[in-house]
Amino acid sequence: MTNGTDFSLVFPPDPVWVRSAREGVRTLLAAAGNPALSDVALLLTSEVVTNAVLACRRAGTQARLTLFAECATPGALRVLVTDDAPGLPQPHDRPGGEAEHGRGLPLLSACATAWGVCRHGPGPGKGVWFELG
Repeated sequence: MTNGTDFSLVFPPDPVWVRSAREGVRTLLAAAGNPALSDVALLLTSEVVTNAVLACRRAGTQARLTLFAECATPGALRVLVTDDAPGLPQPHDRPGGEAEHGRGLPLLSACATAWGVCRHGPGPGKGVWFELG
């Protein structure tokens, strides 16, 4: 098993990049010998990246997003997604079965070992991170 494996991806706030982010995490997990984390990791990566893309689009910012992922220890994954959109993610009150939004934070809470939101830089941006394993 390879320890200390990481990668980053910088991309515009466009939904077509969600797949690339997901595939990057899948490749990282394979290289690190952690394929058992793939299903949950890909789900959470999709949610966090999609939420960042939508936040940027709502705010009208074209600033690039950054995804950083690492497998610093065996059987573990950490993912951080940053964007420059103002505001912090807010949980929605019980999204309904047909709701198109509102499942990201509950999924993080239910599936991640740990997760959080942090401010970064001098601007309005933030980072959303999660850990598995």
